[in-house]
Amino acid sequence: MTLSYSSGEITNQTLLNEFVFLELVTTPLLSALLFLTFAVIYLMTLAVNLAIVVIIKLDSHLHTPMYFFLSCLAVVEIWYTTTTVPKMLANFLQENKSISFAGCFTQMFFFVTFGSIECVLLAVMAYDRYVAICSPLHYSSKMNSRVCLQLFAISAFVGFINGLVQAVFTSRLPFCKNERINHFICDIPPMLKLACSDTHINEFFVYLLGGLVIVGSFALTLISYAYIVTAVLKIRTSKGRRKAFSTCTSHLIVVSIFYGTLTYTYVRPASNYSLDEDKVVFIIYSTVTPLLNPFIYSVRNKEIQGAFRRVFKKIIQF
Repeated sequence: MTLSYSSGEITNQTLLNEFVFLELVTTPLLSALLFLTFAVIYLMTLAVNLAIVVIIKLDSHLHTPMYFFLSCLAVVEIWYTTTTVPKMLANFLQENKSISFAGCFTQMFFFVTFGSIECVLLAVMAYDRYVAICSPLHYSSKMNSRVCLQLFAISAFVGFINGLVQAVFTSRLPFCKNERINHFICDIPPMLKLACSDTHINEFFVYLLGGLVIVGSFALTLISYAYIVTAVLKIRTSKGRRKAFSTCTSHLIVVSIFYGTLTYTYVRPASNYSLDEDKVVFIIYSTVTPLLNPFIYSVRNKEIQGAFRRVFKKIIQF
């Protein structure tokens, strides 16, 4: 099939059936060093997130809505980073850094899907904290197991639809100018740069869906915390206010890091993209953040620390 666009007319040019990632570094030593660095980060990410899931599963004290959503977040983080890091690691060691057309947009679909699920899930976790603090007497009925499963199902559905629409719309563009992707992965902004036709419609859908998922989830999170702050300020003792708000601190840190990097990348016009800057931001939200999140939730959380000790003690005794 031969198509390309030049001054509004169709001319002959072979369409691409694969893409090639640009090299991050040119020396084998630096490539090996980067491979080792990201491999360690990836393995640690898998280990700590899996540990969170196992601890919450094994310890009955953590069988609450808050920890159910935290375990869901850990599972999403595992799949989120797995969609991109293994291919990136392989590219550090291989001379052939190509990826097939189908493989590229499959990667895009899963990357956007799990990223979107995390967006909505963070908003759901904020709502959970709102119910726990603002309506504690009705918490068990409002956040029963059925409701928790439904909220997670909504998160998964939103992520699936967003990932599918973004990948399909981007894959339908003609890529005939250049096969070299200036990025680590098949993300939306660098793929739009490669297209040899007008991308305004795609940019509109990226902005619209990105706004609905990212900004919408963030807005719901802010609304939940507005009610939380109002409720906390009504508590008479400073000790009570600190105790109530301490359950939200970790979530606020995770929300700030995740939404900040995601908004910078997607919720702005494509004309303002700097792919070199975006690659740095990508490293933060796709590799560093999934590793930090379990530590952020665990460092000041006495319940998780106690659960770790109990489970570890059982393992030792066994």
